[in-house]
Amino acid sequence: MSERLIGFSGVSPLIALSMLLLTVGLVLALVRVVRGPTIPDRVIALDFMASLVVGLLLLLGATLELLSIVDIAIVLALIAFLSTVAFASLIERRTREP
Repeated sequence: MSERLIGFSGVSPLIALSMLLLTVGLVLALVRVVRGPTIPDRVIALDFMASLVVGLLLLLGATLELLSIVDIAIVLALIAFLSTVAFASLIERRTREP
């Protein structure tokens, strides 16, 4: 009966719980993006959201046994890393200028 509630047949309850907790983390990070008092808070929350989505994609790829989803997760992680580095560079330039 619990397999029907999850939506995937044969998914272990531990994977389902992991997906649920990652989704809750996504919602909480979205709240931080919307309410974040400063731009760095919002950028960190977006980076955290990207990490959570990567985790969800990896769990989904392992559950459905699709390697293409794992490739998408790797590309998303790379883009998130590069955007964080670019934002840090922008902040550093702004603090140097008088």
